[in-house]
Amino acid sequence: MNNIMLNISLVACGGAFGATFRYLIGIGIISLFGKGFPFATLTVNVIGSLIMGYIFQLVQQGALGSSNWWPLIGVGFLGALTTFSSFSLDSLLLIQQGELFKALLNVALNVVVCLLAVYLGTLLVLKS
Repeated sequence: MNNIMLNISLVACGGAFGATFRYLIGIGIISLFGKGFPFATLTVNVIGSLIMGYIFQLVQQGALGSSNWWPLIGVGFLGALTTFSSFSLDSLLLIQQGELFKALLNVALNVVVCLLAVYLGTLLVLKS
């Protein structure tokens, strides 16, 4: 299997596990705390961000010994679990590179634009 097909397979496999894990966490957190606050989303975002930082650093240090871990866990599993982890890593890397303005802009744009986008999405349905 060529490298691109292997990576696609790893992303798909990791994504299946990440989506399932997200679903199970959601069920568990909602059963514990109810639906009054989005604790399930917060939980997967925090867990995903923690794992993203950990795996990223292991890959950077060459500690995993294989480049296959990133597509499996970093892209597939964490991509399905939460894209917030990628956003968090992007922002941290900008801060570490001394690009504080870009990091703050990234945070502000992602939060504001995504809130507006989700609102627009709801309006599109309500207006049709």
